[in-house]
Amino acid sequence: MACAGSARARPPRIVSINPCVDAVLMRVADPGQIAGISHYSQDPAASSIPLDLARRFKATSGTAEEVVALAPDMVIAGPHVAPATIQALRRMRIPLIQFSVAEGISESEAQIRAIAAAAGHPERGERLSAAIEAAIGAARRAQGPDVPALIWQGGGLVPGSGTLADELLRVSGFINMSAAYGLKKWDVLPLEHLVARPPELLLTTGAEARDRMLSHPVLRRMSGRIAIRDYPPRLLHCGGPTIIEAVTRLAALRRELARR
Repeated sequence: MACAGSARARPPRIVSINPCVDAVLMRVADPGQIAGISHYSQDPAASSIPLDLARRFKATSGTAEEVVALAPDMVIAGPHVAPATIQALRRMRIPLIQFSVAEGISESEAQIRAIAAAAGHPERGERLSAAIEAAIGAARRAQGPDVPALIWQGGGLVPGSGTLADELLRVSGFINMSAAYGLKKWDVLPLEHLVARPPELLLTTGAEARDRMLSHPVLRRMSGRIAIRDYPPRLLHCGGPTIIEAVTRLAALRRELARR
């Protein structure tokens, strides 16, 4: 009986096949509980986790063979999981927990608490949520009126109303210009519309997108009127602890613009 009780008390070994879940697990689970993470978290262009930390763990591409081979007690994933992986987990009686893409701060914090509870450490989820709220509170204290801003990804893709990026802009003292252009939740903004009604701050995600924008002669002529700044892609793809870095970056930009 003592052995059975000890087995029940042991924190679960978890495989994550979602990079956003990976980032949360790093903060709420013991390292020994993390049996595997998503291969995206070991990609310098995509990871929301310091690479030296991510590379301490086994990574999978989410295939049934890779996941089952790690013999986890549970698997935590995003909304999209290969049917073969789902079927394999059912055959092995391994629980699968799936989370949607968080579209707001409160939804992201709810996911943090759920992941922490699943890992057996609910108090760590509360601490991480408190750290996020503290960072948001600090960002709200950025001085000056709200500044019109836009996040521009490769190909002109823009996050609009109803996205986590939109809420992070707002709590950090910015007005997301997406609605002013008549864009939907996720939409593409043609360059001519941007030029006709430019924001005060244009955030570009990644060197390739930034170089393409800056190389256009029209934008070069507008450089005196528009502040163009980098916004690392890792700050756009996930909520969780990434929110802390995102609002800290946005608040710093807000203060910079206030001094101009």
